[in-house]
Amino acid sequence: MTLLSVSGLAKSFGGLRAVDGVDLAISRGSVHSIIGPNGAGKTCLINMLSGVYRPDAGSIKLDGRELAGEPAHGFAAAGIARTFQNLQVFFNMTALENVMTGRHLHERCSLAAALLRTRALARAEAASRKAARELLRAVGLAGWEDTPADAMPYGALKRLEIARALAAEPRVLLLDEPAAGLNATEAREIDELIQRVAAAGTTIVLVEHNMALVMEVSDHVFVLDHGRKLAEGAPGDVARDPRVVEAYLGAEGGAAAQQQEAEHA
Repeated sequence: MTLLSVSGLAKSFGGLRAVDGVDLAISRGSVHSIIGPNGAGKTCLINMLSGVYRPDAGSIKLDGRELAGEPAHGFAAAGIARTFQNLQVFFNMTALENVMTGRHLHERCSLAAALLRTRALARAEAASRKAARELLRAVGLAGWEDTPADAMPYGALKRLEIARALAAEPRVLLLDEPAAGLNATEAREIDELIQRVAAAGTTIVLVEHNMALVMEVSDHVFVLDHGRKLAEGAPGDVARDPRVVEAYLGAEGGAAAQQQEAEHA
């Protein structure tokens, strides 16, 4: 069943058409990857799917509810969380505090309760702290709870940002280049984490350049080029599509790759 549907989505910046009439149908519980060359419009698309950018045209529906035009907090409240290509963690907070900030949508606390430090507030904070510890353990960061974010290695910060996004208990998790800048071991950890999150029932939309990771975790792959759909389908089918090979390698490189594949067939 389709959980997130996109129809005719478009966005321009001046004379540049960054995303041009994109249609997407993302199935509940799937890992749906969006790939494409640099400048294809992938991050622009993710920004619209999370409410960071308002589309010029088109529809974004989550389980039938129209979200296009709503602010980012409206998307978050509806159940869409995201990470960023460039880390957006609070470096002056500990790992635990960072994850706890992701719980704000599930905390119900009046101004009076906050000022008076009521028992209800204390119980809510304790629950958020417990949930944050469990999420840190789930992403492989047990033992890092009290470590300031600015003292954590880059690979750990990538997982920390995923933990914070998961703290919102999203229905759809948008991951923008989660393996960017990671070594092979760290990328494998992200690969395994994505598969565990998906297996737990969270629908994932992944933007990623690491093709080994994309082919490993994806149920469906959508290829974007110059803001338009170039191809989509099962990972293996997309990887063999001559148009996709050419978009990544150029016409000459694409032809050479196809010839090499034929020689080894």
